[in-house]
Amino acid sequence: MQYSWLHNLLALRKEQVLAKTDQVGINIASELQKTEYTGPTLRFPKRPMLKLGNDFLRLLKPQAIQDRFSKNDIYKKIRDAFDNEGLKKLQFEFAITDNNDEVEMQTTDFAKAFWDTTYSKTRYTPLIPESGTALEGIGPTEHLIIVVPNFDKQVWHSLQWVLVGAAIFMLIIIAAFYVTVRTLLNQKKLSEIKSDFINNMTHEFKTPLATISLAIDAIKNEKVQNDKTKLNYFSGIIKEENKRMNKHVETILQAALLDKQNLQLNLQILSVHTVISEVLENFDLQLKEKKAIVDLNFNSEFDEIKGDEIHFTNLISNLIDNALKYAKEDVPPHIIVSIYSVNNNLICTIEDNGIGMSKETMKRVFEKFYRAHTGNVHNVKGFGLGMSYVKSVIDAHGGKIKVESVLGKGTTFIVEIPLAKKANA
Repeated sequence: MQYSWLHNLLALRKEQVLAKTDQVGINIASELQKTEYTGPTLRFPKRPMLKLGNDFLRLLKPQAIQDRFSKNDIYKKIRDAFDNEGLKKLQFEFAITDNNDEVEMQTTDFAKAFWDTTYSKTRYTPLIPESGTALEGIGPTEHLIIVVPNFDKQVWHSLQWVLVGAAIFMLIIIAAFYVTVRTLLNQKKLSEIKSDFINNMTHEFKTPLATISLAIDAIKNEKVQNDKTKLNYFSGIIKEENKRMNKHVETILQAALLDKQNLQLNLQILSVHTVISEVLENFDLQLKEKKAIVDLNFNSEFDEIKGDEIHFTNLISNLIDNALKYAKEDVPPHIIVSIYSVNNNLICTIEDNGIGMSKETMKRVFEKFYRAHTGNVHNVKGFGLGMSYVKSVIDAHGGKIKVESVLGKGTTFIVEIPLAKKANA
């Protein structure tokens, strides 16, 4: 539609410019021929002459245009005429020719523009004395030739603001279309995320509820009530499953707080070496259960940062937990934790030999509720909030985090966080 409109607009503009050029030629021709005869006063006898001599006719012959006007005078008249027609920037060349097509006067570049028939437009206007005057029919028939060089280019130039407006309008339409499509895709994505989150949450709550229900039914049994050991066992199951549900609820509430950007930090000096060691102690049973190997490479003499102990500990816990969750089934997890400093930043890398990530997963791993697809098998627990929480904590501490991974070979999380100032600095 835009192309068709521009094409029609260009054709119409060309016709308008040519029509205005013709009108300018007519107006200038009329103005040039209004000059009255200034020769000798003649009295004609009452009886018509049968024959007039050549000398007498030469007396009646009016002066040519070149005898009455200079080239600059005519150029100014044509320029003013174009300005009055609204073509102030139109460039032109002109010439005056006699009845033998001999050029009486011309502008400097007239010949070049006149013979350039590909890009120039030429308009002819005869210079004929006004009808009803004494000089009608006896004067020379001269012509005014107006040439518009680079006609198409000049027409396009005259439409520059129209074209700019059309381009802006087109960009607005494209931007609106892009925003609309992007919004629709985001809505679709949010709908899918919402559906996945509800499915995960249902599964995560359904399992402990079912376990609690079975434990309660077992406790109601008289044999169990009479056996203190079994009673304590089933009571312990209920307590553990209740803790598990509370942990899920806390995770969801924590995500809600992050949405409102209400993450409050209680900053204090922390030893990263100590925090990592304590986290690994808490994971001791899980590490032994999976026969995991953990290598610690503490290569930084100064490991203190200014951070929130609870949130930073949770950050490290999530990264270690992630390495265990996505370990290969037939290969013992091998986790390498390295600490070193660069300039005023502490670098902590947590590398594993797990299943790795695809490029798509690496791009979206820190998105809230996003979880890597593992088919229909729900063998990895969670809501997809862990990495989003890690990213929020790192940002709150003024640090950075990035991920490097090869599908099928493992993943490395690289945490960069500012060091606390040394006491003797």
